[in-house]
Amino acid sequence: MLTPDQLTLTNIRNELDRISNEMIALIQKYNLDASSSLEIIVVARTKISEPQDYIRFLELSLEGRIYGEAAEMLEKATITDDDYNTTH
Repeated sequence: MLTPDQLTLTNIRNELDRISNEMIALIQKYNLDASSSLEIIVVARTKISEPQDYIRFLELSLEGRIYGEAAEMLEKATITDDDYNTTH
């Protein structure tokens, strides 16, 4: 996990890439074929046979959500009224 002073958009994107790569490996390993993101936890609970892999899957899910929310907050905090007016 990044420390608070490391929370930059670049660092967060790098962490999200790392998380995505690890998640993809678990998805492929256990052939997690949920039809929507809302079903993925149920499918993972059913198909992931190794407890440590299931725990890691949940950890990665949570980390991804936390980093996604942090990136969103940083993006909102760095957009000024002038930036908004020039893009809209």
